[in-house]
Amino acid sequence: MSKLAEFRRAEQALKEQLALLEKLQGDSGLQREMEFEDKLKALMGEHGMDLAKVVAILNPQPTELEPAAPAVVKQRRARQVKLYVQPVTGKRIETKSANHALLKAWKAEFGADVVEGWLQA
Repeated sequence: MSKLAEFRRAEQALKEQLALLEKLQGDSGLQREMEFEDKLKALMGEHGMDLAKVVAILNPQPTELEPAAPAVVKQRRARQVKLYVQPVTGKRIETKSANHALLKAWKAEFGADVVEGWLQA
């Protein structure tokens, strides 16, 4: 690319930037923001604050609370082993639940109340 073409392109970009600058200078919103910034800097200087302190005051970081104690997990008490002895045959069953097949058969045959009487302490 020739130097003249590069110069013309830079000159055109400069004109566009100057036009944008003129437009922004006439913007009332920009004027308000610039006025606010000037007043804020004056106020910060008056009170000896820097921008970081002002931000910390306006938007404080959440403080960590004391760590919560871990939730206590309540465990079920271990089931006790029950010993049933059938008095006629002398057959023994050791079980922790009533879901034992032979125990169910005994309860069906002899009745639950009778079988519970066979429980050994």
